Amino acid sequence: MSNILNNIKKDFLRQNILNKLIYINIGLFLCFSILNVFSFMFQFELNSTLNKLYLPAENTILIKQPWSLLTYMFLHKGIIHLALNMIWLYFAGKIFIEYLKPEQLLSIYLLGGISGGLLFIIAYNYIPVLEPLLSNVKAIGASASVLAVMVAIATYLPNYNVNLPLIGNIPLKLIAIVCVILDILSIPSENTGGHIAHLGGAFFGYIYIKQLKKKNTSSNFIKFLIKKLNSIFKRKTKVKSIYKRKNSDYEFNKKRAEHQKKIDNILEKIAKSGYDSLNKVEKDLLFTESKK
Repeated sequence: MSNILNNIKKDFLRQNILNKLIYINIGLFLCFSILNVFSFMFQFELNSTLNKLYLPAENTILIKQPWSLLTYMFLHKGIIHLALNMIWLYFAGKIFIEYLKPEQLLSIYLLGGISGGLLFIIAYNYIPVLEPLLSNVKAIGASASVLAVMVAIATYLPNYNVNLPLIGNIPLKLIAIVCVILDILSIPSENTGGHIAHLGGAFFGYIYIKQLKKKNTSSNFIKFLIKKLNSIFKRKTKVKSIYKRKNSDYEFNKKRAEHQKKIDNILEKIAKSGYDSLNKVEKDLLFTESKK
């Protein structure tokens, strides 16, 4: 069992950021699905644990579980929900890492998910029609993060053509625009909070690329956030520092005097017996000294 886990770990570490994100989402889904089976068989409570990982809209609950602003974007309700998000993430992410840095993909996924979560919370606290649902609603899924990646790469490469079966070549910007419009039109549906969160992710993806191209102060702040986020996900290696004690004046002068004595002896030998009397070591030392 330990060998299997070690092989999985090694394979995971070899993957790029895109594959790692997909593996984490699938892995967590499988883990909680298996736990759900055991929960059913042995009658232990699992929902209370999961609820602490979902993102609540109510501030009093959110304060008690602030980590949910990050964990909610790695969890899914069902296999179809997971599959659709991972297909879209792979599709957009594959193009993304061809033209932008992998660490930027990770940062947009995380920050896009956080932006979607914050818009979700704001909507349920300040939009009158949603306020009555405040205490019972929770966000779950990677959709906001995925749409952030999709809109980001579409903003960066708006005219990049994608060949879709039965349809033909379609520019990325059109796919992104259609996704955003569908989310806006779907707000009155059952998954109101989900569609609002998607729009928060899309907004971040668009703003990120625009600021990246402008290279202004806001862009620097986003780069700072990206650097901090990537430092969390990077493996840290210990570097052994070697300290060399500096020679004292006495030791330095002593070594210089010994070296000078060797040179004087060589010169004296040349004066008595000629240059050919020197051995190889003495010739090399004299040659090195002449180069200084």
